[in-house]
Order: sequence, then structure tokens, then C-alpha cells
Amino acid sequence: MHRQELLQLLNGYQTRFMDELAFVNRSVAFVEQHTDVFYRELWPAHVTGSAWVVNPDRSRVLMMHHKKLDSWFQPGGHADGDSDIIRVALKETAEETGINSADIKLVSSDIFDVDIHTIPGHGSDPEHQHIDIRFLIEIDEQLPVPGNDESHDVLWVELQNVSRYNRNRSTYRMLEKTRALRNDMSRRSA
Repeated sequence: MHRQELLQLLNGYQTRFMDELAFVNRSVAFVEQHTDVFYRELWPAHVTGSAWVVNPDRSRVLMMHHKKLDSWFQPGGHADGDSDIIRVALKETAEETGINSADIKLVSSDIFDVDIHTIPGHGSDPEHQHIDIRFLIEIDEQLPVPGNDESHDVLWVELQNVSRYNRNRSTYRMLEKTRALRNDMSRRSA
């Protein structure tokens, strides 16, 4: 994927959430203005890829307690120069969960969510923003989730309990989207 392919994904993405629409518009403008958006050395922002990981019936979400930020999030991280943001999201999911990449299923190559959030300064890195491009990924919740050294814990959380772990607006959006997917699945199976 090249920067132009990311722009195509962003320009083709539609959302009913006004805050997310603002993030999409800001993301498009930033990516159009910078050729090196996939490098973490780009300040004041850079593109990251993450995964909203659900189980097959969409009743649970995989959350990880991030050590450095001391908060619960979905798997994701820096592109490190890789312009294929889908590959980044899949790679980060495998690395951060410890689950074999063969057991990780990309549900759609369409964007699931877009968020721009501030990351506090750490070490030599100044405070900056992540332009986070998120994809829906499915994993069987019966598989062991060993995690890695970037997190204190990785666990499956029932949809109704996710807000106990993370109450930010972007998590709320992804929960609402997941509930809509569950409703669609129920209607199709009825």
C-alpha cells in the first residue's frame, strides 16, 4: 500500500459519527501534506495501525493493558515505514497478543474506525499525535492469548463490560459499531 492507497481508503470511508468524520478529514489533509506519514519520526503526528479484535459472534472484544500508557486499548502500533496499514494492524495484533498470524482473520479491508489521539512525551519522543487507522479483525476466543512484554494483560471482555476498561470516545464508537454488526448478524440468522 502506498500513501495514495491510504488516501483512497480514507476518502472512501463513511461514518455517522461527527467526531470521527472530523478525524477523517484531518487525516486526509495530513496525509496529503506529508510524504513520510508512516514513520514515527514525523512530528507532530504520524500514521499508526490498529485492530478492533472481536470473537466470531461479536460478543467480546480483545483488550490489552498497555504498560507504557497504563491503560486498556485495542492492539496496534507504529507503521515503522510500512505503508500497508492493513499489514501493520495485522502484524501488531499478532505481536501484541502472541497469537499466530494464521489464526488472525481480517474481516474487511475497509477501515473500521479512524481516531486521532495525543500520546504524551516519553524519553526523547515529544508529545505527538497518532493518526490511528483501525480495522476489524476476528479471532477465536478459545485460543490462548499469551500477550507480550508490551502489556500487563490481554483478555477478552464482554461488550457490556468494555467501558469498565476504557471509557474514551473512540472505544465507544467501536462498541456501537460492533453492536450494530451483532444486530445485523441476528437479523440474518433469524
